[in-house]
Amino acid sequence: MAQEISTRDAYGLKLVELGRKNPDIVVLDADLSKSTMTHFFAREFPDRFFDCGIAEQNMVTIAAGFASSGKIPFASTFAVFLPGRCFDQVRMSIAQPGLNVKLVTTHAASVSAKTVFRTSLSKTWP
Repeated sequence: MAQEISTRDAYGLKLVELGRKNPDIVVLDADLSKSTMTHFFAREFPDRFFDCGIAEQNMVTIAAGFASSGKIPFASTFAVFLPGRCFDQVRMSIAQPGLNVKLVTTHAASVSAKTVFRTSLSKTWP
């Protein structure tokens, strides 16, 4: 029987597998690598991992720059941050030029009442 693992663990481990096969893959994260599990990739490929800090808009624009240079970026953050904070960057820097950028979010919905749900409400509630 197959071992069950969380979706985020599967994502982190799959990034490592893809990174071994393709040296053009780079991974960006918004200071959440222990939650999004991109730290697996960072440990194996430190020269291809970029922690952009708490700056999702910059992370998306950096990912666009990598893609326009021939790299295949995977940019990861929490679901509450990417669509709202990065709309203009996604539209103008990735979608309009048709760049090959993978935007991956984790922790959608109310995973933790103390963190994610409260954060989600603070971003959407007036």
